[in-house]
Amino acid sequence: MSELPKDFSDKQVCVLGLGYVGLTLGVAMARAGFSVHGLEVQEDVLKTLEKGSSHFWEKNLDSNLKQVISKGNFTFSKSLNDSISASVYIVTVGTPLDLERNARLDMIENAAHQIADHMQNGSLIILRSTVRIGTSRNIITPILEATGKHFEIAVCPERTLEGQALEELNTLPQIIGAENQDTLFRAGKIFNFLTPTILRVSSLETAEVVKLVDNTYRDVMFGFANEVARICDAVGISSNEVIKSGKLGYERTNVSSPGPVGGPCLEKDPHILEESARLYGIDIDIAPAARRVNERQPNEVVDFIKTTSQNIDNFPQNPVISLLGLAFKGRPETNDLRGTVAKSILDLIRKVFPDSTLQGFDAVVSNEDIKEFGLLPLENLSDSFHNANIVIILNNHSIFSGMSLFEQSKHMAKDGFIYDLWSLFDFKDLQSLNGKSYYALGSQYIQK
Repeated sequence: MSELPKDFSDKQVCVLGLGYVGLTLGVAMARAGFSVHGLEVQEDVLKTLEKGSSHFWEKNLDSNLKQVISKGNFTFSKSLNDSISASVYIVTVGTPLDLERNARLDMIENAAHQIADHMQNGSLIILRSTVRIGTSRNIITPILEATGKHFEIAVCPERTLEGQALEELNTLPQIIGAENQDTLFRAGKIFNFLTPTILRVSSLETAEVVKLVDNTYRDVMFGFANEVARICDAVGISSNEVIKSGKLGYERTNVSSPGPVGGPCLEKDPHILEESARLYGIDIDIAPAARRVNERQPNEVVDFIKTTSQNIDNFPQNPVISLLGLAFKGRPETNDLRGTVAKSILDLIRKVFPDSTLQGFDAVVSNEDIKEFGLLPLENLSDSFHNANIVIILNNHSIFSGMSLFEQSKHMAKDGFIYDLWSLFDFKDLQSLNGKSYYALGSQYIQK
């Protein structure tokens, strides 16, 4: 990375959408010396930013945000106006799925229209949102062309990991797709001030596909691991033992550990890839099959919990149930509740135990958000076990893997049990659990 020259021609940047992708990118660019203006339509997000804070947790983000705001390198507003000058526009708005599980592109279209109304001749438009194949060429480009202005367009997919986004923006290779060398090198110069490695690909569509393939691949790998867990549950053996033994010293095998698969990308991008393939006359099989395995997992888990409770004599009809780890993942830690499997588990638990006391704990998610999620917030980990009949571990945060199940189980209700969706504990390491039972995904046999 080099220092941004004061006379760099693309120093003025506008980022459309200040969610996880846009805000971290905007702050990273402002920190590198760009003059960044962010657009965000949500009033509550803008109010939070006005206080110098981000609306989500990300390592080192708040301190860096305060710094770039104080230096005047980062500003924000709800809409574009003539006072906002930029030669580069970066689209980072969301593309959620509709009821048919197709990507909604209305926010992409709205962003393109805003850019069209305000861009000057020669502007560079960079699409960073995750979209179906052909969006940059078939949706954004016609909107911009209708203005009669000259512009350049590139696709630079976002690939950072929540919890370490600022670090990865300065280390991960940046993929850039465009139709000509001039645009490729222009966009490459911009991102070279963030990361030393630029990968230029031959078309807009190539860059669009890269993001979809990367995330779908991970979903498929996790889906296979969860299929292994289902088999091991049926046989009565440990999937952890099977997977770890199979790949130890054997480089040709690298099966993932089973666990819940959610979040804003993995639960969405495989559907967008499938939709994209249909647009080109292709029906794909492997990715949808893996997605089905991952999506039915909450039903199978809650069915097991229901059956287990029914097999315990005098198990209360209105049990106390604690859900631990509500964010979609625990490592790297985040407070992101989008696409979390915890929501599906909670909805199903409500149906099975309609009169239960439902409480939740998360190491990062705020009590206010836990309450809004639909649970009674708990102040600490120990409270989660106190008098609980069922404890469900939903993510892999270190606070859970590092706890003593023996000590925590002492405080549970009689005949209570723990269900661990991440298999954080090795059965061989578990001693007596004070008469309580421990079950794990892929190892659903009793351990007391």
